[in-house]
Amino acid sequence: MAEVQHTAYVALGTNLGDREGNLRRALELLKQHGVQVERVSTFITTEPYGVTDQPQFLNGACKVRTTMTPLELLRTLLAIEQEMGRVRLRHWGERNIDLDLLLYENVVLDTPELRLPHPDMQNRDFVLLPLVEIAGDEVHPVFKKKIKELLNLIK
Repeated sequence: MAEVQHTAYVALGTNLGDREGNLRRALELLKQHGVQVERVSTFITTEPYGVTDQPQFLNGACKVRTTMTPLELLRTLLAIEQEMGRVRLRHWGERNIDLDLLLYENVVLDTPELRLPHPDMQNRDFVLLPLVEIAGDEVHPVFKKKIKELLNLIK
């Protein structure tokens, strides 16, 4: 019996070093960890969020297919960040890679380790802009609005 494939969306961000190279490396590592990358948004340059005294970010999003549970996928994303040498110096600070699990099908989850959908995605244009490109008609399972509608609310 074949394992069930699940669809999820992941935000990608970086503001240190070879930014585009960092995002491409993260996508390659996803594949090496058994995650199918189905679609990748255009990468966009954005201003820092929260902590503004740092370099501009390069952000994107990808649609993935996986047999992993949401928690397994989150742990894989964190493992890839570690594999790429991410160091967490300060909250919302500089980073060579940031991988956030945004959506995992229609799963709504609130545990100490994982909250789904991502709890602040609806307020972040640097998340919504790339996500609209690859998933504009996907419906946020809590707000019951399409991703493109959420973006229009903060424009």
